[in-house]
Amino acid sequence: MKASVVDLRYKMNDVLKALDRNETVTVLYRGKVKGILIPSGQRKNLKISEHPFFGMFSKDTDKSVLDEVSALRNNRYDDI
Repeated sequence: MKASVVDLRYKMNDVLKALDRNETVTVLYRGKVKGILIPSGQRKNLKISEHPFFGMFSKDTDKSVLDEVSALRNNRYDDI
């Protein structure tokens, strides 16, 4: 189902019924997609280790996260 922002305001009951039918609802703002509402039953249980952001620093270096953040902030603190 596609719903505009106005539909969310005035026809929220219809949007909730669509979610009860396990339909995804695409939210449109001025004709462009702003977001997608997914019924809670379709949500997948993902492990945090499978998230693309997880371990992005440790792949390139052997530094810990704290060491990496300290290295990123180092220039700012040295200027003071």
